[in-house]
Amino acid sequence: MTGPHRAPLDDASLDTLFRTARTHNSFSAEPVSETTLRALFELVKMGPTSANGLPGRFVFVTSEEGKAKLAPALSSANRDKTLKAPVTVIVGHDLRWLDNLPRFFPHAPTAKSWFEGNDAAIEETAFRNGTLMGGYLILAARSLGLDCGPMSGFDKAKIDEAFFEGTTFRTNFLVNLGYGDGQNMFERLPRPDFDEFCRIA
Repeated sequence: MTGPHRAPLDDASLDTLFRTARTHNSFSAEPVSETTLRALFELVKMGPTSANGLPGRFVFVTSEEGKAKLAPALSSANRDKTLKAPVTVIVGHDLRWLDNLPRFFPHAPTAKSWFEGNDAAIEETAFRNGTLMGGYLILAARSLGLDCGPMSGFDKAKIDEAFFEGTTFRTNFLVNLGYGDGQNMFERLPRPDFDEFCRIA
């Protein structure tokens, strides 16, 4: 016996998360509070990951010192907008995420052994699920009234050296966060129809 169906989100919520949400390249000077960043992670951590492994790791770069460490790793196209953004999130993952399985997946005491010794599976699971958590971060940020500018265009090795040296954390992608000012935005770019990219098997 199943419970009642969840009601779908209303159109305003769907617009906020998807339909009218945009990638922002310019933000107002309004800061993003630590309270908001903590609330953001409280949402992100609730998204599903394989074996509840939660491999995503996040550095919220807000200080001048942090931005100075980040700057040398940025491409010329991304440097100015990133240094001006109130927050830049380094979305990464921990290659030793499995060490937390006894805590996060306690009903399967041997879960760590499913991965231990298989470096390819460990890395693939870390990358896949860390990327998922980065996606959750974008949606969670939008749900809290923030705007996002996710991007590639950086030297991964330099960011790893500057922020993750001596750890098992690795960089995946960056997300600028703040309150978008509507400047320097592209027109809405094309999207495909269902039948072009999807099929029901």
